[in-house]
Amino acid sequence: MKGYVFHGPGQSAWEEVPDPAVKEPGDAIVRVDAVTICGTDLHILKGDVPEVRPGTVLGHEAVGEIVETGGDVRTVRPGDRVLVSCISACGRCGYCRESMYGQCRGGGGWVLGHLIDGTQAEYVRVPYADLSVYPLPGAVDNEDAVLLADIFPTAYEVGVLNGRVRPGDTVVVVGAGPVGLAAIATARLFGPERVVAVDVAASRLQAAKEFGADAVADAGEGPEQLIADLTGELGADVVIEAVGVPETFELCARMVRPGGHLANVGVHGAPAVLHLEDLWIKNVTITTGLVDTHSTPTLLRMAAAGRLPTRRLVTHTFPLDHMQEAYDVFGNAAETGALKVVLGVPQHEVVPVHPTV
Repeated sequence: MKGYVFHGPGQSAWEEVPDPAVKEPGDAIVRVDAVTICGTDLHILKGDVPEVRPGTVLGHEAVGEIVETGGDVRTVRPGDRVLVSCISACGRCGYCRESMYGQCRGGGGWVLGHLIDGTQAEYVRVPYADLSVYPLPGAVDNEDAVLLADIFPTAYEVGVLNGRVRPGDTVVVVGAGPVGLAAIATARLFGPERVVAVDVAASRLQAAKEFGADAVADAGEGPEQLIADLTGELGADVVIEAVGVPETFELCARMVRPGGHLANVGVHGAPAVLHLEDLWIKNVTITTGLVDTHSTPTLLRMAAAGRLPTRRLVTHTFPLDHMQEAYDVFGNAAETGALKVVLGVPQHEVVPVHPTV
């Protein structure tokens, strides 16, 4: 088969790779019908995630069809259409028993496209399939479903839930990329008084308005003053960092109110300064996290009911074998206006042929 292979910082290619095979009784082999590119993949290509070894197929989000399962798999079978979660869960370790699947110590966690071959390929091996793939309802199509593999659970769990968004809050989301936009949309489910988006790109601030932001601010034009004005100088109840660079984290720390929450979602590849000389007295709660995907069943039900703006995040689509072109478009979002790119292969209805008698 073919897959998109990481060969080291700045080096990658769509090329021939071995077909995946069942290695453990809990494995499933999935034919990939739709896949997307994550900002984390860009961090990997820059060398920010050194655990990814050269030769690894990238990608950790997909929708596809089960083609083979190991002997222990009970919840899915060949022919099932499934969502492949970005997180695999053994289901037995202490973290999994607390629904902290992202911290799985039994061979799961974030392994796809990180520690083992991932989803940006024609087929993928998914470990612990019973807890790591989700049968898809017919009401949720591929382009919607693939955004529930990572983007929406990450924004909802690591941003909104960790940030403890409550009715009447002022919520600031720094970074109006795909995760930031999903954080805006899911924060609104909790009835905040206002949601403010901060970014440097005018196109993304416009997208933030369309996803429910009540106000927007250019990151280069002193958003701290806007937040102070809106909150009577207190600061925001919840600030969500959705970029992953030192400057944005420090900006978030300046905008959170005493007693507020700063929820870091961004993937950081460099140290950020924590100004405890300012924060020690403010009762501020700072959270970090890797998504656990415990919310995926809930989000799937909401998507099936039309309650999530998943499709609106997809700005570009490509055939699966146009992976490099898709990376170029997604990696140059400031010029292309890309939010999420989805790659897939056209599916053809199989018409049974009955022999004549």
